[in-house]
Amino acid sequence: MGLDVLKIVSESASELHRNLPSPKLVEAALRREEGVLAKSGALVVETGKYTGRSPNDRFIVDEPEVHSEIDWGNVNRPFDTQDFDRLLHRLLAYFQNREAFVFDGYAGWDPTYQLPVRFINEMASQSLFATQVIRPKETNIDEEPGFTVVCAPGFKADPQYDKTNSEAFIIICFSKKLAIIGGSQYAGEIKKTIFSVLNYLLPAKGVFPMHCSANIGSKGDTALFFGLSGTGKTTLSADPERRLIGDDEHGWSDTGVFNFEGGCYAKCISLSKESEPQIWEALKFGSLLENVVIDDNRNLDYNDESLTENTRGSYPLSYIPNAVIPAVGGHPNTIIFLAADAFGVMPPISRLSREQAEYHFLSGYTSKLAGTERGIVEPQTAFVPCYGAPFLPRAPKVYADLLGKRIDQFKSEVYLINTGWTGGAYGVGKRISIKHTRALVTAALNGDLSKVSYHADPFFKVSVPDSCPGVPSEILDPKSTWTDKAAYDKAAQNLASKFKANFEKFKGLSSEIINAGPG
Repeated sequence: MGLDVLKIVSESASELHRNLPSPKLVEAALRREEGVLAKSGALVVETGKYTGRSPNDRFIVDEPEVHSEIDWGNVNRPFDTQDFDRLLHRLLAYFQNREAFVFDGYAGWDPTYQLPVRFINEMASQSLFATQVIRPKETNIDEEPGFTVVCAPGFKADPQYDKTNSEAFIIICFSKKLAIIGGSQYAGEIKKTIFSVLNYLLPAKGVFPMHCSANIGSKGDTALFFGLSGTGKTTLSADPERRLIGDDEHGWSDTGVFNFEGGCYAKCISLSKESEPQIWEALKFGSLLENVVIDDNRNLDYNDESLTENTRGSYPLSYIPNAVIPAVGGHPNTIIFLAADAFGVMPPISRLSREQAEYHFLSGYTSKLAGTERGIVEPQTAFVPCYGAPFLPRAPKVYADLLGKRIDQFKSEVYLINTGWTGGAYGVGKRISIKHTRALVTAALNGDLSKVSYHADPFFKVSVPDSCPGVPSEILDPKSTWTDKAAYDKAAQNLASKFKANFEKFKGLSSEIINAGPG
């Protein structure tokens, strides 16, 4: 079906550009006035109305072949097959007498599990994005795509006629090996659509797909970092003493870890050369910036959030000096879960058993802070299963089972690190220093924490180290940092009860996993 779609588009488009190198794509984008070139050489575009993902506009076609395997609900919304065919027909008709940009690449660096993907883009700038986040083919072999993505931001759906939620749509059809995206120019929709496809396909092949960053040490030791926005996943995995495998999406097979992507898609708000030099240097010619404000002299202002706080920059993995290419690593020695606990009650670091690892992986806890979203005036708990629920077509238990199997098989050490508050909740206490957090991460990675004694946390049941090189012992015990000990007990019990209430939605789990959580 992918080739059939390409054939239809090829016959109806006035001009078809296949696998153009980045200079030609940048030239085409500038010719069509899709963006401007900054002094740094990066192509800068504005994405209009949509400056982030539109989860309410994402659908999966409900077909007999996949119906029983999809975790239907607010994340995976069903779309009727006849409605999809009608919308697809209108979308392909839209390409008549228009340019189309076609790029063929691979999702995944492991040759055994790589997915050939074909992108058909209306916009040259989005085709440039595809060449960055997906690994280009190294040969000219005419290979049938394993999946095709057709993207046309200029085509807007009619919600009443097309049965969509709005003018924008992101719809995946597994039987046709096809995804269609319209109405939104935000490039993140392309990236996360392919991630969703891999999250459906790979578990059936025994591969654990993960929303995490990964790096590798000088001794070949691989580490994974799971965490939601604001927890420090990108910052902590970007270690000058270790090499980057990838910053966002990976698979874990029987042979090791591999990056899904050929590049990075970094948040750029408040970006500075001093704080994140690797990203700063990577945003050069061949990279793409979304919604970063640029003046008439082509100077960039990374601190200006007038278009959106979610400014983004994409660039090839090869633009990172210490990147691992091919982007593969061995089985993880260490797995780190990150949480920014704004209530100030979770230990800065704790070691997890396999059952506790599955529990906290399914919970996916962090805190939302006041001011981060409209209507939030005080810290709130946020539970996102598997640290990536918006992109998981299957039930969370499928991914948790794969995690548990891998931990048992390869004896990975798992740690939960709180990058949030100590000495009190947000507004009273203070954020745990990045110096101490980095020391905790280093100790977990180099094995220092396997040599110390532990005690059980009375509220969260996790094992807390009694000491850690470079970190004062009193910081390791969150209660000791609070002036009001009774207030700590109350806050800790309150958070523990929220964990328990959230976990009740998961079904079919063993009693060992259920009882591994806060008591």
